[in-house]
Amino acid sequence: MHKIKDEWGEFLVRLARKAIEEYLNSGKEIEPPEDTPPELWEKMGVFVTLNRANAPPTQALRGCIGFPYPIYPLVKATIKAAIYAAVDDPRFPPVTLDELKDLRIEVSVLTPPEPVEGPPHERPKKIKVGRDGLIIKKGIYSGLLLPQVPIEWGWDEEEFLSETCWKAGLPPDCWLDEDTEVYRFTAEIFEEEYPNGPVKRKPLHAP
Repeated sequence: MHKIKDEWGEFLVRLARKAIEEYLNSGKEIEPPEDTPPELWEKMGVFVTLNRANAPPTQALRGCIGFPYPIYPLVKATIKAAIYAAVDDPRFPPVTLDELKDLRIEVSVLTPPEPVEGPPHERPKKIKVGRDGLIIKKGIYSGLLLPQVPIEWGWDEEEFLSETCWKAGLPPDCWLDEDTEVYRFTAEIFEEEYPNGPVKRKPLHAP
């Protein structure tokens, strides 16, 4: 059962693009539109991903930032995440207004993360590629990968855990440590078919 209706997903993707355009033009963060569906004022986690059009998934990424925990109303979180993905992702230079027309926008609405319980060696059995995203925490380090990432790279569950460790700046086998925290979440993902084009729900399927 989907929590986010398709039309709400489209609303959020359009809002993300508008937020980036306005920020690149004026340096200002837009306010949520008056016609925002009431359901989108619920606090939820969200990530906004910017992908280069006509590039393979493993080379398309141009920015991705978000909020893994439900700290803002979804409509506000989407606006903030879109702007941050465009100008504050430390892996990339800021997006330019001219460049934006060649980027596809993807919005992932997250469920609250839940801990993966049990002995560390059983963690691969407790997660599922094609369903889960992961957060790994150890000390001051933490890393997150969205559910679509292991599908795009063809990883299995152990590789997914290892790559999330890398994302956190930790050794790839840190998921086997007792003091490493592992969390899983799911996401409903909506993306433009092409820059500023129709918005569709992105299915998740294990390789």
